[in-house]
Amino acid sequence: MTDTISSYIAQNIKALRQSRSLTQEQLARLAGIPRPTWSNLESGSANPTVIVLARIAAALQVPLEEIISPPKAIAKFYPAATIPKRRRGGVVIRSLLPDHLQGLELERLELSSGAKMIGTPHRLGTREYLACEAGQVELHVAGEPYHLAPGDVVVFRGDQKHSYLNRGGEMAVAYSAIVIP
Repeated sequence: MTDTISSYIAQNIKALRQSRSLTQEQLARLAGIPRPTWSNLESGSANPTVIVLARIAAALQVPLEEIISPPKAIAKFYPAATIPKRRRGGVVIRSLLPDHLQGLELERLELSSGAKMIGTPHRLGTREYLACEAGQVELHVAGEPYHLAPGDVVVFRGDQKHSYLNRGGEMAVAYSAIVIP
């Protein structure tokens, strides 16, 4: 267990130091520890005290947990088939992000020819951004029509009645960003 935590510390502080483009000497000085100690920490051969770990976390401006936790992956790939999607009539709605972000929904809408979808009004104060990527999208907000061509964006209060329609003969694609207060 100790070897595992030492390995986590070594990987985490090295990655954090490198991401900040700092040398071992610079961070050792910021943390108030000798440079050879920093070198031992990055090699995984040190067994630091809690005080030393707290100094390192303060110097790197991260919580102590980030120093001792398993290292985070540099990136994680999500195949398209693993991203949630649902169908409402002739519209396929796919989340753009695999993780839930508090107060933000990002979705890709594919509207087949002739497809119509009635949006559900969101919580009071919600803002929605609809950007057309391909085809033609007709958006109705509180009875007012907006005709979007590729590149067009409409920003509207998402707490109102709204609907999406593709009157064109080809697939339309739009992106919806919903910001919930």
